[in-house]
Amino acid sequence: MQSANGLSLLAPMTSGFDSPPREGERAFDVQPAIRCRGLAKSFGTGETRVHALRGVDLEIMPGSITLLAGPSGCGKTTLISIIAGLLDPTEGSLEVLGHDLISLPSGRLVDFRAKNLGFVFQQYNLLPPLTAAENACLPLLVAGVPRRIALAAARSALARVGLEDRAHSLPSQLSGGQQQRVAIARALVHRPRLLVCDEPTAALDAQSGQTVMELFSEVAVEPDRAVIIVTHDNRILHYGQRIVYMTDGRVDRIESKG
Repeated sequence: MQSANGLSLLAPMTSGFDSPPREGERAFDVQPAIRCRGLAKSFGTGETRVHALRGVDLEIMPGSITLLAGPSGCGKTTLISIIAGLLDPTEGSLEVLGHDLISLPSGRLVDFRAKNLGFVFQQYNLLPPLTAAENACLPLLVAGVPRRIALAAARSALARVGLEDRAHSLPSQLSGGQQQRVAIARALVHRPRLLVCDEPTAALDAQSGQTVMELFSEVAVEPDRAVIIVTHDNRILHYGQRIVYMTDGRVDRIESKG
């Protein structure tokens, strides 16, 4: 889809950060989208101090789905919160999309997140008074894209997730699975290079959860995009090309397909 000035509505937004790999690059030239080294995070002090992460070493490659699995309280959500720049680690280093995220000034970090990250949450987080298209276009409006262009891009994103006929529906008029698909469209509308999902199927029935994971596989996985999904849902583990199992703030083991 083209805007009035001939630019693709769903083309990656320019951000001043490194561009994605060029089409045709060899697999061994592709660098990890995320590198964690000795990543630790503690909350509180003294006897009440809680060690949420205890020295995580992890690399995540683009072009596939990586699942983070493990029991509640093992550090999965803390890890993705640090990767997304929402929390600062207590120790360790973190490189995201070629940038030392820990050392980025706050203003550049906000800009980096807005232009490079998409988020999908368990509870959808849709705004009730807004239509599906209005909810889906919010990342573009925040980035300063004119409303008309943002809404056109949102309708295209909704079409990609099979909701082209529900663009004018309010969240209350949609099923849980449909609301999650709106949330996926919102996460993808600005073409982020990193998609972070926290329990996206936990509130869905088995069929809706499968539909959502198939959508991730079809529309979210691209050669220049890393997809990370935190889950307790054993029904979706087969969708991950890599499954990172965590225990007590550490990576316990990693299973890879192929």
